[in-house]
Amino acid sequence: MNFLFTSDPIIFNLPDAEIIYYPHFFDNKEADEIFAQLKTDTPWQQDDIKVFGKVHPQPRLTALFGNEEKSYSYSNIKMQPLPWNPLLQKIKSSIESASGTNFTTVLLNLYRNGKDSNGWHADNEKELGINPIIASVSFGAERNFQLKHNSIPGLKQNILLEHGSLLLMKGTTQHFWKHQIPKTSKLIGERINLTFRVIE
Repeated sequence: MNFLFTSDPIIFNLPDAEIIYYPHFFDNKEADEIFAQLKTDTPWQQDDIKVFGKVHPQPRLTALFGNEEKSYSYSNIKMQPLPWNPLLQKIKSSIESASGTNFTTVLLNLYRNGKDSNGWHADNEKELGINPIIASVSFGAERNFQLKHNSIPGLKQNILLEHGSLLLMKGTTQHFWKHQIPKTSKLIGERINLTFRVIE
């Protein structure tokens, strides 16, 4: 599988953020093949999370791959990485070329339908260091990616994450902004999202 990159980037003019979006980083045929292989070959798991003192199944399935001994913790969940497989290494190499960053870890999320979601948060865990760069690749059903500024009331941005797209968040974005994938009542199909990051 030799990847072709087919889109020019969209750069968002937002304060305290560096956000770049490639709508069709992978063409449709490549994105279809990647989605099918990830869906079948990934050992998906569903962890429990605690919200307002109550424990619930996380509203999506996840998996973590990465370099040895680089565990990742979020929402009181600690994940140990599986070793890189050839497909993820190829995707990683492509994204590293576009971003100029060598990533150590990728978190995979499977959104099974519109009820699966990811609430407001920032990727600002201590192990990601200062001003982390996050590279987010999406395959499958389109979902709305919403951002809101922490201290400027009403300042929001919505990005429709398309099949085969790449979203880069850089600089101070994680310090000043939160983001989410909200639930939707629309009948939509499955989506797989890969967020590449550097764990120090």
